[in-house]
Amino acid sequence: MDRQNNVLEYLDRIVTIYPDKAAYIDEKETYTFSRVYEEAGKLGTRLLKDGFYKEPVVIFMRKQSRTIAAFFGIVSAGCYYVPLDEELPEYRVELIFQTLNPRAVVCDASAALMLERIQYSGKVYQYEEAVQIHRDAELLQNVRKKSIDTDAIYIVFTSGSTGIPKGVVACHRSVIDYIETLSDVLRVDENTVFGNQAPLYVDACLKELYPTLKFGATTYLIPKELFMLPLKLVEYLNEKKINTICWVVPALTFISGLGALEKEVPKYLKTVAFGSEVFPAKQFMIWQSKMPDTRFINLYGPTEATGMSCFYEIKKQWTPDDVIPIGGPFPNTEIMLLTEDNKPAGEGEQGEICIRGTALTLGYYKAFEKTGEVFVQNPLNQNYPELIYRTGDIGRYNEEGDLMFLSRKDYQIKHMGHRIELGEIEMVLNRMPGILQAVSLFDQEKKKIIVYYTGEVSKADAVLYCREKLPRYMVPNLVEQIDQMPLTLNGKIDRLALRAIYNNKKGV
Repeated sequence: MDRQNNVLEYLDRIVTIYPDKAAYIDEKETYTFSRVYEEAGKLGTRLLKDGFYKEPVVIFMRKQSRTIAAFFGIVSAGCYYVPLDEELPEYRVELIFQTLNPRAVVCDASAALMLERIQYSGKVYQYEEAVQIHRDAELLQNVRKKSIDTDAIYIVFTSGSTGIPKGVVACHRSVIDYIETLSDVLRVDENTVFGNQAPLYVDACLKELYPTLKFGATTYLIPKELFMLPLKLVEYLNEKKINTICWVVPALTFISGLGALEKEVPKYLKTVAFGSEVFPAKQFMIWQSKMPDTRFINLYGPTEATGMSCFYEIKKQWTPDDVIPIGGPFPNTEIMLLTEDNKPAGEGEQGEICIRGTALTLGYYKAFEKTGEVFVQNPLNQNYPELIYRTGDIGRYNEEGDLMFLSRKDYQIKHMGHRIELGEIEMVLNRMPGILQAVSLFDQEKKKIIVYYTGEVSKADAVLYCREKLPRYMVPNLVEQIDQMPLTLNGKIDRLALRAIYNNKKGV
């Protein structure tokens, strides 16, 4: 293949090889590669004929196969897609629309009601109606001829720790770079059957969507309700013969922590990639013992660097005291550990994880000041302009030379005269038998360390364990047991929700 500068070149090629093969499968529909190709071209034609080009177009649809076709349709028009879903809180949707001020939205019938409530006044396309048009190959090709690899492809909104949505803009080159390297790590080919867990409005779904196009693989969009039914979820994986998953850690610990693997094992799984949180060693050991021939890969990376930037394949038997590294960078990516004075961290020294390379996104949409705060000049390069992304994550290298994630800069606190990483408290508690998951917070006003955990152990035993394993200044001042850890819509632990629970309890 000649030099690629547009992600749709994956689709152009694969539709000639596997036109009738299932590409994306949801509960109701199967989209073959030819159907994806045709409908994407028709939607692109519709948008171009109505005057939309090089601008954001919102996709406001449920998680379904046609939503993915709509992504590619917007890209084929030379625009960039902004995925949203009706499960998002209405206030968040309003904030995103205020930032974007989009002239066009592609939606399904259910999302159209929310558009009315937020009083959206732009052009609204019902997907089924929008693709009732002749695909204009010449019009689409003229757009393609003018495209370059730094053109925007999507905006995904992330709130980070503030709760305020920020739109991360990715380009074709960063996505192509990511897909090429990720596919090698996961060993994707035409026989790969993905089981997608991530919502389509976060960048995590890139792991399945684009390698499927590149290789002619197949992706099942797993029904969301199955992630509340661990045994049925495993049965689904077996029924569909899913052999590759890229899930957030809470989705995996949900299965192992509730004993589903004791009853049924995902027998077709060859590759399990995970990220978003630290995988508690004792939970990982359950997976490893039940599936000794499966590849387990820890992935790490921020949305601002187009998904994942580091990987670590686990090739040894794990023990309860082990912590899974995030390993080393993907090819064509450099990880820099910088100290507070912008020097390279020394041996065993911790520093902020910073990323350099093609995978960096373009920055935040209509937020140049915020972009400039974290997409900064490489302090180790005094010779020419070169951006790096400061992740806000703290790491260090272990004795084997693998990068370890320690904590967020946001989670570093000063307590009783000592600098503390809240992540260290979590790692210790997560090793305790009977605890499924522990999360630590800090009350800055009252100078208290708070821990919330799920599991079967009593609060008294949890406190005793902390006193035995932690120095006095790191022992939590408050330990609370909860039935279920709150999660964000993309499956990560919702620390803002935990803080709200704490504030409500103390009467804030």
